[in-house]
Amino acid sequence: MEALKLPTRQEQKIARENVKILDQIAGRHQKSSKAIEIEVSGEKEHVKIPVSAFKFLNTILEYMSQGKAVSIIPSGSEITTQQAAEMLNVSRPHVVKLLEEGELPFHKVGTHRRIKLKDLEKYQNKIDKKREEALTELAKQAQELDMGY
Repeated sequence: MEALKLPTRQEQKIARENVKILDQIAGRHQKSSKAIEIEVSGEKEHVKIPVSAFKFLNTILEYMSQGKAVSIIPSGSEITTQQAAEMLNVSRPHVVKLLEEGELPFHKVGTHRRIKLKDLEKYQNKIDKKREEALTELAKQAQELDMGY
């Protein structure tokens, strides 16, 4: 995984200008399993890419237009504690603590801890669900106490 880099203002602008266009093109090919052909201005070659990859490209541009960094990690990959920390938006020591407490499965490669991406995704889904349940409960309590929520 390459280090995350925020898009420049110029990259954000270019992404913003093209997201809607690509979205419309993807919409027209929604049910197609054929490839989408792309012609690069000034080049003789045409590039064909699967519709699913085209939609993925559009998702990347959406995030870039919002000023968010984008990283691609193949499914089935293993990641480092630092990469896991970046994905969870927490510190690396916090991830190590989660590993040592058994909250998140891992294995060692030499002295280095490795986490399966699917395990990290499961953990993320679990904490997202807990967070949603807590917010729902707080909103319910606020309504019962007539706090204006």
